[in-house]
Amino acid sequence: MTQQQLGELVGVQKAQISKLEYSLTDARFKTVIKVFKVLNAKVHFSVELLNQGVDFSS
Repeated sequence: MTQQQLGELVGVQKAQISKLEYSLTDARFKTVIKVFKVLNAKVHFSVELLNQGVDFSS
């Protein structure tokens, strides 16, 4: 699949797909999820808090 074809399926310009492919810019999370959906990819995210002293109560 070309960048142009993927961009059309995702709803973004070819240039945006190129930037994602070559890590030239931070991508919107929404755009990345759309790419995964178009590619029928199963994605798992994991978050690890490095600073365990964080207080979320305020």
